[in-house]
Amino acid sequence: MSAHSLFGQPQPAMTLSQFATAIGNAVRMSPVLQGAWVVAELSDVRVSGGHCYMELIEKNQAGQTVAKLRATIWQSRFSYIRQKFIAATGREIMTGMKVLLNGSASHHTLYGLSFSVNDIDPSYTLGDMERLRREILMRLHKEGVIGLNKTRVMPPAPQRIAVISAEGAAGYGDFINHLLGNQEEFAFYPVLIPAVMQGEKTSASVRDALDFVIRTIDMWDCVAILRGGGATTDLNGFDDYDLARAVATFPLPVVVGIGHERDRTVLDEIAHTRMKTPTAVAGFFVDTLRAAYDKVRGLVDYVARYSTDRLAGEARRLANCEGMIPALAEARLAGARALLERELTRIPVLVSARISRNITSLDNYASLLKALAPRQCSRNAERLSELQNRFSVAADGALKRNAARVDALAGMVSVLSPDNTLRRGYSITRVDGKAVTDASILSPGQRIVTCFRHGDITSVVE
Repeated sequence: MSAHSLFGQPQPAMTLSQFATAIGNAVRMSPVLQGAWVVAELSDVRVSGGHCYMELIEKNQAGQTVAKLRATIWQSRFSYIRQKFIAATGREIMTGMKVLLNGSASHHTLYGLSFSVNDIDPSYTLGDMERLRREILMRLHKEGVIGLNKTRVMPPAPQRIAVISAEGAAGYGDFINHLLGNQEEFAFYPVLIPAVMQGEKTSASVRDALDFVIRTIDMWDCVAILRGGGATTDLNGFDDYDLARAVATFPLPVVVGIGHERDRTVLDEIAHTRMKTPTAVAGFFVDTLRAAYDKVRGLVDYVARYSTDRLAGEARRLANCEGMIPALAEARLAGARALLERELTRIPVLVSARISRNITSLDNYASLLKALAPRQCSRNAERLSELQNRFSVAADGALKRNAARVDALAGMVSVLSPDNTLRRGYSITRVDGKAVTDASILSPGQRIVTCFRHGDITSVVE
């Protein structure tokens, strides 16, 4: 059987398997397709029978797939490549990663073209993660929102905390134990809003939790995003533009405690406050409330000391003024008498007319002294009365202002008390008078008391 070529010359026809075999031979003989390094994103990664199967894809800037190729890491190489990749990145080979692979192309007559992976360079994956962080931060900077959350005002006593974390996670447990077990017994009201804190769903899950906080924003003073330590690449979900922008523009202060002290994510750079661990976040809230308490206590002590010292000082001034008035009048009279005596001794030979004039002058001085003393006393009394009134007004005003501040703080404490929590429909379960926060500590047959706004009930654990 033959066919005509493009130039009209007859040539033998091939079967499909012969044609596929020729393609395979051409692929194997091409040096460009053997031992090549290829950059691609992993998709549909799965392990079966000791082999790792996947698809290599490439996307354009619009997110559209422009190339796709099947790939396989055979069992003989998979164990080595997997262990090396985990040791470098702390993460399994998984869907969504961008990697640099070394391998060779092959063509099977039945299964078509594929790529056999010989090695993966983990340093490229880590470098791509750092590049992504820089791109996200630069984009937020250009949009003018990168430092917006840092400008949110943290309340002086943040107690109502919306906690976004994984339910049952060790980091969240450390946070709660340190926060509620503070030595000063400060009251805090943390509420867990569960979210996925690892993997591809991290960004969407945390953003959903933030949306819930916004819908109930009047209930919260601030937000805490918590995740305990882990592998570096386990934190990739927090290096996401949509999540970073949601945190940067969030209307409440956001405190993050993600990973260990050495770990840095995009959220660490744009959140209001970054602490190294969930336990450190709890310490931050305790320290903040302690500083507010110390400030209020110092103000109360200052008002008390100031009022006492001011009243004592004014009393001493008044006593001094009252004691000076008779001494001054007596001194003036004594001086006049001494002057008269000196004059009389100096002019014993003056005529009676001069004596008469001096006597007249003496009488005038005496009258003047008698008129002057009451007027001087009256003026000093008026001045003292004015000073007393001014001090009384100033002291009353200061006491009222500080009393109002103390009342306001007392009102805040009352609003945040457990009684108000019960009024909003919550309940408190106690064992032996202590609140139960973990159901795992209860035992069958144990008696528990549940407190509502109106009344309590007693139950037995089954």
